[in-house]
Amino acid sequence: MPRIAFGLYAWVLFVALGAAVVPILLFTPGLGRRRAVVRAIGRNVLKLVGMRIRVRGLERIDTPCVVVANHASYLDGVVLQAVLPPRFSFVIKREMSRVPLAGTLLRRIGAEFVERHDRRRGARDARRLLRNAARGEALVFFPEGTFSTEVGLLRFHIGAFAAAARGELPVVPIAIRGTRACLPPDRILPRPGLIDIEVLAAISGRCAPGEAHRSDHAASLRNAARAALLAALGEPDLAAAGVDAQRA
Repeated sequence: MPRIAFGLYAWVLFVALGAAVVPILLFTPGLGRRRAVVRAIGRNVLKLVGMRIRVRGLERIDTPCVVVANHASYLDGVVLQAVLPPRFSFVIKREMSRVPLAGTLLRRIGAEFVERHDRRRGARDARRLLRNAARGEALVFFPEGTFSTEVGLLRFHIGAFAAAARGELPVVPIAIRGTRACLPPDRILPRPGLIDIEVLAAISGRCAPGEAHRSDHAASLRNAARAALLAALGEPDLAAAGVDAQRA
């Protein structure tokens, strides 16, 4: 019973503060200021619901860059928004833009929405991200695109790494641990716990000798980032095991 009561308390707090922050963002000028507001609120909400955050290696982030992180829970975006500097645009599936409250909040903090199911719109979104990367914009991706009920790392989509290759931006992998325990994919109610964020060493975005095509470079970046995250997380390689994702 205490676990159910805590979970309900946490959701009431998330929804109440989410509803309160949207009007604030509507009238707060400047994208940087709006992101700073959300960052502060996110950190305090996580603290209030008993989710302690430990961050290591934040000094390794030097913008502009492309951040890629493993995806294990709906909490992952909230946690990264709370800990990363307010200079990043989060790349998010377009379905979230239609979610009441969340869609408005995400648009006000400069989220980049991408289409996953319509090939034409998806290609247009990808071209926009490539242009942004070429201009040196700092981007955050969850390259798995979704998460699974099984523990481990899914296959990485190429988009984040194509953007990094186009802009010759370093790729910074971030290992997220603990969000799955705090809010598992197959449960509704969150739990308190420790969330550990580890920023890994940056991977250079410049083409290596022998990489004649940008697509080769993007694939090299993807493979290097995925190998770094697998090593840091110590979790199974679900792509190698042929595990399908539970769409999130």
